[in-house]
Amino acid sequence: MKAVSVKELKNKLSNRTSKELLELCLRLSRFKKENKELLTYLLFESSDEFSYVESVKREIDEQFTLVNKKTYYLIKKSVRRILNNTKKYIRYSQKKETEVELLIYFCTKLKNLKPPIHRSTRLVNLYNVQMDLIERKISGLHEDLQFDYGEELKAL
Repeated sequence: MKAVSVKELKNKLSNRTSKELLELCLRLSRFKKENKELLTYLLFESSDEFSYVESVKREIDEQFTLVNKKTYYLIKKSVRRILNNTKKYIRYSQKKETEVELLIYFCTKLKNLKPPIHRSTRLVNLYNVQMDLIERKISGLHEDLQFDYGEELKAL
């Protein structure tokens, strides 16, 4: 089955009643965990972005404590999983400030990881790519935020 375009979906959804839309959303939430997480963000957490960012930071902390540190290969796999989860939460929010703040926090945790990442070129490359991404994202923010986040970036 081929998926239709967003425009066609929008046209079709505009003809539905609110009860039908509610049923469609609930049915959609049953199929994928990400759909349910996105609905949870939109309905419960989007009104308070600060607490959302703090909860994501706590989850990042928890995930970093669970990193398998036996080999650098396993560390890299764990860190990639954490980064993918972080990017997923960034996609839910779609706010540049949230993206920059979470990526800076991720890079801080990665830099402070023991054993040090400088012994693994892959982890160093991953860190450098995220730092470059943060720099590009900061340039699109308001001047005051650019300064604040720029200072945090220099500290890294």
